[in-house]
Amino acid sequence: MLFAPPPDIATEVFARVPDSLRIHGRRTRWIEVNRQGEACSVFLEGPAFDRAGRLYLTDLAHGRIYRVTPDGVFSVVSEYGGEPNGLVIHKDGRIFVADHVHGILILDPDTGGITPYLENADVENFKGPNDLFFDSRGDLWFTDQGQTGLHDPTGRLYRYDGRRLDAVVSTIPSPNGLAMAPGDRLMYVCVTRANALWRVPLTAEGRPYKVGNFIQLSGGLGGPDGMAVGADGSVFICHVGMGAVWGFTRLGEPLCRIRSCAGLGTTNCAFGGPDGRTLYITESQTGSVLRATVPVAGHRLFSQAD
Repeated sequence: MLFAPPPDIATEVFARVPDSLRIHGRRTRWIEVNRQGEACSVFLEGPAFDRAGRLYLTDLAHGRIYRVTPDGVFSVVSEYGGEPNGLVIHKDGRIFVADHVHGILILDPDTGGITPYLENADVENFKGPNDLFFDSRGDLWFTDQGQTGLHDPTGRLYRYDGRRLDAVVSTIPSPNGLAMAPGDRLMYVCVTRANALWRVPLTAEGRPYKVGNFIQLSGGLGGPDGMAVGADGSVFICHVGMGAVWGFTRLGEPLCRIRSCAGLGTTNCAFGGPDGRTLYITESQTGSVLRATVPVAGHRLFSQAD
């Protein structure tokens, strides 16, 4: 059976990191390892909105956290010696950051201060945390990717309830972005180096079972990176290196392709806007934030809970 290609949705540039805030000529460890020394003035990741509608972003290459006003003005909230990737906001206003070097950190958005939260898994060091997510109970989920891949399928999906840290799945070849479907019984994980989206069903006690490959992508110069879930259970997957965000229904049927109007580095996305139907996308190649109107509203996050 032949399927028609999903309809394209256009993007526009919402905001771009100004030249005055870009760092030129600095050679960080992340740039040397991940860009083979190629110049990189900014690398955007980790979009998340606070209750005031301000967008927070990470700069993985230079250890920065940015804040963007609703009219697109950038400012630096914090700059520290780390490699921040994913970012999520607690409903009490604290900002949690997945840092490849330092583990899980807490950012004070008022002072820019950084505090360690989870530095290791008991006596074992993390491989390199990548992204994180709060479920409706406030449990923190995060991926520990490091340099894992098909050659080393030992990346992990963790859950932390404030007391106990559990490795929920320990055999993932490059776990990256993650998001929970409505109902807290199904976690999705982007598996970058397998070019796939995994489906992790959970029992009532939070244990995984029947973990499977939900969406298999192809092509691109990277793979599935960050993602977001719609209120109806649909998924939106950022395909870094393809310059696209793919939308699928909760059944895995093609819904749309959102095309980058800038570069190919579509790393992550978050729902925003007055009706929650605007998808904001970080595009790392040009240091821009794109936006597009999509068919569904985003799933209500823990940060938005009363």
